[in-house]
Amino acid sequence: MEEKQIINFGSGPAKLPKSVLLQVQNEFLNYSGLGISILELSHRSQDFNKIMNKTESLLRELLNIPDNYKVMFLQGGGSGQFSAVPLNLIGLKEDKCADYFVTGIWSAKAAKEAEKYGKINIVHPKLDSYTKIPDPSSWTLNPSASYVYYCCNETVHGVEYNFIPETNGVVLVTDMSSNLLSRPVDVSKFGLIFAGAQKNVGCAGVTLVIVREDLLGHALKECPIVLDYTVQAEMNSLYNTPPCFSIYIMCLVLEWIKNNGGSAAMETLNKQKSSMIYDVINESNGFYVCPVEIACRSRMNIPFRVGKKEGDDALEKKFLDGASKRGMISLKGHRSVGGIRASLYNAVTVEDAEALAEYMKEFMKEHQ
Repeated sequence: MEEKQIINFGSGPAKLPKSVLLQVQNEFLNYSGLGISILELSHRSQDFNKIMNKTESLLRELLNIPDNYKVMFLQGGGSGQFSAVPLNLIGLKEDKCADYFVTGIWSAKAAKEAEKYGKINIVHPKLDSYTKIPDPSSWTLNPSASYVYYCCNETVHGVEYNFIPETNGVVLVTDMSSNLLSRPVDVSKFGLIFAGAQKNVGCAGVTLVIVREDLLGHALKECPIVLDYTVQAEMNSLYNTPPCFSIYIMCLVLEWIKNNGGSAAMETLNKQKSSMIYDVINESNGFYVCPVEIACRSRMNIPFRVGKKEGDDALEKKFLDGASKRGMISLKGHRSVGGIRASLYNAVTVEDAEALAEYMKEFMKEHQ
């Protein structure tokens, strides 16, 4: 019996390139002719050291990371960095305060966690719903803040910044977990960038941290040693056993991104894929509704309702059932917002997006 083709629109862990999975399969039992699995390789070995060096060097090349930045491969996910960022950076200035943009669930969680370590200022009026980025004219930035923090792409609500906030010289920190390497980025504009790998650059387990060297050495005394950037940078991410397998997967995914034209090529494809879905929504006369303001709609995560603005539960269930029959999985919206969500990370192909757009058109024809 022929296997049904599955299209994974999951929000993370997400689809990985097939060529990467085949390479992992091929090398799994005998990595690089060593006679052991990559899972059994010592993190202190020369062979693993080569993987670490290659991963870092690919990242530096693909992101054009300046020499005065350290690259670390840590554990604890984005949520671990919600603590690590203030623990390492809030002490940069004596007031121990930081500015946060709260434009979705993840930046809200980051701001709440940071409150444990200093005074947190939300730089804009509180949003009634996470469907927009507040106009810069409404921002109140604190010049004595140690850093300004924002989440570049909110996976749950589908809000993405298409610009870099101006902080008037204050250190800028961003969570790029869901759009790193989906488009070019000027790393030099940031003091720190972090990203969980499991959306665009690998599998769950490793969190990438890119930090400017002059920001090291300011950790609060209560900072756990595994979260201390200075210690991890000095030890080349080997203070404790790193997530070896996840770093190896990241290395292969970065190679795949490089071989497919780098972040500029990814951006072209991501615009093409997201446009296909947004076009169907925009031309549906309200059958499909995306609540996010057009200017900040995400190219990575597209949330929408079916039938009407607040969604028709029965229709949405039918939509998901029909999608599942066609092999399209993980389209259910986040439990906090409901509806449908399509995640279109780098490994999701144009053909995958086309298949979803076609299904959406067919479903609308049948039920409108």
